[in-house]
Formats: sequence, C-alpha cells, structure tokens
Amino acid sequence: MEAGPRDTEQHDVPPPRQLAGRLSPDGPDGPDEQDVAPEVEVELRPARRLRIWQLAPIVMLAAVGSLMFAFPLAFEFGDGGAVVAMLGLLISCCAAGWGMMAARRVGHTWPGLPARGSGDRPDWRVIALYVAVGAGLVALAVWRVARLR
Repeated sequence: MEAGPRDTEQHDVPPPRQLAGRLSPDGPDGPDEQDVAPEVEVELRPARRLRIWQLAPIVMLAAVGSLMFAFPLAFEFGDGGAVVAMLGLLISCCAAGWGMMAARRVGHTWPGLPARGSGDRPDWRVIALYVAVGAGLVALAVWRVARLR
C-alpha cells in the first residue's frame, strides 16, 4: 500500500435501507453474502514529503555556499579568493548531498531512475548522463578557480 491521497469515496455501496432489507438478524442471507458491501481501501498514513524544517537548513547552507563560491570568482579578491571559492564549492556540495539524502529518505528518486525497492534496474544511459553533467560542472568549477591564480 503506497502513501497517497486518501480515498474516502465509496464505490457502488448501496444505501443502508437496501442493505437492511437483505440482512437477517444473524447476518447476510444465503448466496448474496459477497454482494453486501465492497471494501474500500483508505490510506491512514499521510503522504511522505519534505517539511519546511528539513528544507530550511539545506537551502540556507546552499545559499551561503553559492555566495562564497560566486563572489570571489566574480570580483577576484586577490590571493585568498581561490581558497574562499573552493570552500564555498565544498559547502554547496555538502548542501546538495544533504538535500539528496533527505529526499531519498522520504522516497523521492532522481528523474529517470526507478524507485527504491521496485526491483527495476536503472538505465545506464541516464546514469551516464548524470555522471557527464556532474563531471562537466566539476571541471568548470576547477577551471575557473585555477584561472584565479
């Protein structure tokens, strides 16, 4: 049973007066026992999603790291700019990892990858695309910091 919106709508359930006519004092009459009322599944657990108290520190850490990374690169603060930029990049990557772990904990997956526990195998092309994009971003960041010197 998956967590999701509650299904409170009853499907094909006859009104109580019709049910009362088909019931004897000791239970349903004869062969019509299966026709009494279909079961309706209702999810009792709320949908799992990230809450504001989980998202706020991740967003704040990512913003601080991004600013630390961007300002020395944009304005070239001299010799210490490369160190501050690399520290900002490290903080941004930590925030991204923290966010991915929080999202995984509530059941989210990366686009194109199967849900955890589904038994499906991930497509190698999607994984190759994620690795290529990540490697490209790291290469651009290292190249830009190296140009500061």
